Amino acid sequence: MTLGCAIKFTVDALGLPSVPGQEVQVARLSRLELAEATFAQALRYGRQLGVTAEFSRVIDYFKVPDGHLPAGFRVVWRLAADGLLSADFVRDINVDTDGRPRPTPVLFSADTANPYELEPVAPLLANLTCNPGIIYDLFINNAEANVDHRFSTREEVMTEIGRILGSGCDISVELNNPFEPDFGKILDECHQLREILGVWRTVIKVPHTGPVSADNVHQLLTGDLRLDRRWDTASPHEAFAGHRLALKLNEHGFRVNFTLMFEPYQAQLALQARPAFINSFIRNRFAQTRRMAALLNQADADAAALVELRDYLVSIDVLAGTDSQTSPEVARGIARRLVDYHQLNSPAGADGLDGVRHNLRVLRQANLPDTKLIVCSLDGDAMYPDIDRLLTDPEFADMTGRVIVTAEPGYLARWASASQVVSYQRRFMTAARGER
Repeated sequence: MTLGCAIKFTVDALGLPSVPGQEVQVARLSRLELAEATFAQALRYGRQLGVTAEFSRVIDYFKVPDGHLPAGFRVVWRLAADGLLSADFVRDINVDTDGRPRPTPVLFSADTANPYELEPVAPLLANLTCNPGIIYDLFINNAEANVDHRFSTREEVMTEIGRILGSGCDISVELNNPFEPDFGKILDECHQLREILGVWRTVIKVPHTGPVSADNVHQLLTGDLRLDRRWDTASPHEAFAGHRLALKLNEHGFRVNFTLMFEPYQAQLALQARPAFINSFIRNRFAQTRRMAALLNQADADAAALVELRDYLVSIDVLAGTDSQTSPEVARGIARRLVDYHQLNSPAGADGLDGVRHNLRVLRQANLPDTKLIVCSLDGDAMYPDIDRLLTDPEFADMTGRVIVTAEPGYLARWASASQVVSYQRRFMTAARGER
């Protein structure tokens, strides 16, 4: 039996001279591995090695040490007519430092704006997501989290998060007011975030809006906090406000994380907005589905359960605040359709991941090869293990590099351990003390 030995093709093996004045930057590329076909083409057509202005801007911005390449960027090659072969950078969070792939195709993200809980997990992350609730409620205005009230503004928090995460992480920040009618003000907010985080890491979170608009959003903030319309009564102008905003931001060079995606049917329309990220929200949707199913089962023997079901649908905004007197039988039909659509009673949805499966299939078919799916809003004893198992399914083997699993750092930390870790540490540490 003969064991093969793969040949590694590196940039320095090309033997091409550097452009005068760019020797230090070109030296960063010396150990970068090239595909055999790329190596052969470079030998055939290249006369000199250099770097683009974009390459130098990235290096300078992130203060990358000599001899190294930053995480979060893929090297591509530009060939000029005179044989100048220039290295350029393309944003790619699947790439680790010095051009290496990240350890696994599946990427991890954190839902937090708390620098203190972010720092321990930062080296493992390729993404971070935050929204006004995470920034203000859970951190800035939370005296326990914001130790000594060191951070007072979103700008201060984002600056510290950018320092902690380095070049390899995208940072998705949701707009403070997606209903702002003046696009110029939204654009100013986006540019302010870009000034803090840099053009390469900044991703703008744009939410689906449904029937909520600048004219009625106040209903969610006053009185009974309920909208006086059902979620499915939005006009085209209202329903596609987020889509239009995402497209406009894309035209201005901003990558968009199109958020608040709960149902599989949202995906095809969301992709028309050309986002860099789409989402599958899981936790609340799965919990609501199981609650509806339980009340439906109870209603077979107890009619009062139907009234409870109707009130529950109002509480979770399936019915509007003005629907409190809707017929319980109407509520039964609505709940039954949702439970059936969520495939709760089949293997495809019993784990609450029917939306993830659907969105991966949709994304595979889309003409957006760089768009990724963020699997978010995780909780419970089974949700992460079920996602982990799903991502080893052969059906999705080709899609794992386009998946980001995101959760609060504390929830991610749970799945870094197991009960046997404690048992074995007891044994090992006892042995290390020399005890019998």
